[in-house]
Amino acid sequence: MFDEHLTITTERLVLRPFGPGDAGQVREIIKEGGHTTGLPPGAPGHPLGIASWLSQGVHELWRSGQGIHLAMEARGMIVGAISLFKTQWGAGTTEVGYGVRPVHRGRGYAPEAVRGLTDRVLGIGPLRRVELRANLDNTASIRVAEKAGFTREGVLRGAGFEDDGPHDLVVFGLLRGDGRTVFDSRLSGERVILRPFARRDAFDVLAAVTDDPEIGRWMPWAAGYTLERAVEWCTRLAHTNGISGANFAIEPRDGGRLAGAVGVQRADRERGDVEVGYWVSPWARRQGYATEATRIVTGHLLTLGFHRVQLVIATGNHASQAAARRAGFVQEGVLRQALPVPGGRSDAVMFSVLKGEMQ
Repeated sequence: MFDEHLTITTERLVLRPFGPGDAGQVREIIKEGGHTTGLPPGAPGHPLGIASWLSQGVHELWRSGQGIHLAMEARGMIVGAISLFKTQWGAGTTEVGYGVRPVHRGRGYAPEAVRGLTDRVLGIGPLRRVELRANLDNTASIRVAEKAGFTREGVLRGAGFEDDGPHDLVVFGLLRGDGRTVFDSRLSGERVILRPFARRDAFDVLAAVTDDPEIGRWMPWAAGYTLERAVEWCTRLAHTNGISGANFAIEPRDGGRLAGAVGVQRADRERGDVEVGYWVSPWARRQGYATEATRIVTGHLLTLGFHRVQLVIATGNHASQAAARRAGFVQEGVLRQALPVPGGRSDAVMFSVLKGEMQ
């Protein structure tokens, strides 16, 4: 069964369950006449049905174990809805559907929501395939499926039926392992945004690596670092971890230069463990960015289904160890000669967080 409180944050959206507090916005959508597109199937067509639908009806799909309805929220406003349904847990398959309020269409919300939700459900757990169906003449929905990375598989003749009669349906499928990473969503916190690296970050990466003795002390890759290597990292290497990991640039929410990076690596879905690491630009230190970024990524990994998140830090890197403790990690022991450092190898302190331990 899906998590009753499933919440997913993408670059611009929050996908989360509907609740009683949404009554006012649902009323507005109904007045727009958008209850058939901006709200999930089964939504009331009259304001008198809103309270019972928000307390009971919208959650019936989840109670059946066959799916879940989520509000698609942007800046506190419900801009649409997205659902998983016809879930067959034994076969590992589900179907995705969505609707965007007419006034919010054309902004890319639908493909962003589909990507965020499918990344989550295909990342961990028994689901291995998500299907999306669209009317053959619905060009907009077909574009959404393509932008979200789905593969067009075929046409079902007369398989759909609407007020004007039967419609042919295009079937799209997305399988686990189709080349999309489960970690490619942007994440955000109170003070930082975690996003993919971009070419514009190259000069800050170069400055952080070459002007800071601390990074040079602990990172063997920092030796002889050049602008060409920084550009290659920001435009290619930081984006090639695939389904086993990811790299996020740490951007202060209030603006300013690149604050550092946090990475995910060695994701083992069978064992349920994964490793994170981070570095902070010298101009952004002692502001809590590493701690917040690590907590955000760790919380995200635990919601994806990992049981254990670990950090391995050189024994002499006391500042990094302090950030790990502030992020809620527990020190476990010392791994002998576990980390390569400039000039040799270093003993390393192992830290971890287990599912249920994040406060």
